Amino acid sequence: MGGSDGDAEDARWRLRHLPVLLGGSAATAAVAVLVTAAVAGWTAAWGTGVGVAVAVASFASTTAVLAWLDRVARPLILPFGLALYVTKFTALGVLMFAVARSGWAGLPALAIGIVIGALAWVGMHIAWLHTRRGRPRLHYTPPA
Repeated sequence: MGGSDGDAEDARWRLRHLPVLLGGSAATAAVAVLVTAAVAGWTAAWGTGVGVAVAVASFASTTAVLAWLDRVARPLILPFGLALYVTKFTALGVLMFAVARSGWAGLPALAIGIVIGALAWVGMHIAWLHTRRGRPRLHYTPPA
């Protein structure tokens, strides 16, 4: 499933958006932390920053794993994608439960940060796709 220069070029588009989305997410986190600090204090600001980071890490890790699978084992994309989804939401639930049990005052801000991070990532991804001229095209090769 690989080896030619065309395959290498084809593989690059899968991750081409990551630097833009990671940079935009860092800027979003910085603004969210500063606004939260001004409005609700540094405990909440810390929660917001961690929440944005959790959302970004979730999206970025999924992107990396699925891009790799698309290159090496395309039939595994769906099962791995579903397993990642279940694993991430389980981990998110465990994280939120553990933080709630700790009594940390930054829990509401953590939840809001996760929402901010998710909305920012999805919004930037839509904008990136909308403004790209050389959008990747899917090419179907029927099995022999």
